Amino acid sequence: MRRIHLAIGVAAGLFLGASFASSAHAQADADRAAARQLGEAGQAALDAKDYKSAEDKFRRADTLVHAPTLLLGLARALAGEGKLLEAQEAYKRIVREGVAPGSPAVFQKALEDARQEVDSVSPRIGGVTISVKTAGGEASPANLQVALDGAPVNAALLGVKRPANPGSHALHVAADGYKPVDLKVDVPVGGAVDAPVTLEKDPNAAQATPAVAPPPADAASSTPPPGATPEQPAAAEGGGPGIWPWVAFGVGAAGLITGGVTGAMALGVHSDLSNACSSAGICHSDQQSKVDNYNTLGTISTVGFIVGGVGAATGALLLVLKPNLVSGSPPAASTGLRVYPVLGLGAAGAAGTF
Repeated sequence: MRRIHLAIGVAAGLFLGASFASSAHAQADADRAAARQLGEAGQAALDAKDYKSAEDKFRRADTLVHAPTLLLGLARALAGEGKLLEAQEAYKRIVREGVAPGSPAVFQKALEDARQEVDSVSPRIGGVTISVKTAGGEASPANLQVALDGAPVNAALLGVKRPANPGSHALHVAADGYKPVDLKVDVPVGGAVDAPVTLEKDPNAAQATPAVAPPPADAASSTPPPGATPEQPAAAEGGGPGIWPWVAFGVGAAGLITGGVTGAMALGVHSDLSNACSSAGICHSDQQSKVDNYNTLGTISTVGFIVGGVGAATGALLLVLKPNLVSGSPPAASTGLRVYPVLGLGAAGAAGTF
């Protein structure tokens, strides 16, 4: 039975693989047929000197099936449009890629034509040297933007000859704080032209607002805050009790909770020991772990109550004394304030007299 299942699985895999391969071949055949039709339409447009349409057809065809014959048609269409830089790159790509041994004769012919025609295109390419300066001789302006026919020009190409197609080009230069400049640059066939640009300051450009100096320290201190009078100065910032009393109360509450919980646990262990040990407090060795647990819980409970009591007392003292400490005057003696913690097993707090 296992061999039958294995045979069925292998047969199914072969069938699916054959189906995928058949589908891929069908798609490739469809692409080749479409590329062939586009190439024929591109050649017809090229013969009719409809170079723009020929460029579109050959680009589409080369996208479907990359072949030197289609790329050669694209290069010729670009050259016919005057896009000599683009045509040169297409010709050189054919030469760089070459053709594989045993390729069709038309591929070999396309390679030879590309080698010959690129030599006729390259000498016709022109050049332009773009240079930018400011009228006042300032350093390089901020956010300098240079574009030729809408395409950004790298700053590294400023002041050096840049290859350009022959014909009329639109040059745009702009910078922060300067008037933008738009020029028409005519590049001759196979020649070079200079395009110097001088930027002038823009009087309407937004000026930076000067920072306002703060008032002198003595003037600021001599002016009383709103609501304050010479007889009753305004309370200093932070003159209230602040956060520290509540921090102390929080610590105290945590200590009291810890002491209460561990104290209750210690009472439970003490009850168990009272039943297991003699009236004289003597316990058998098997109760030693409970004895140790009882001692530990008792210690933790005592420490917790101590922390809770000190925290509560500290918080109360800060609430009462903080205003006097801020104002610089000692606490009033007439209050007779005395606060002290009260500690005990199962209870903790603060007490005082006034």
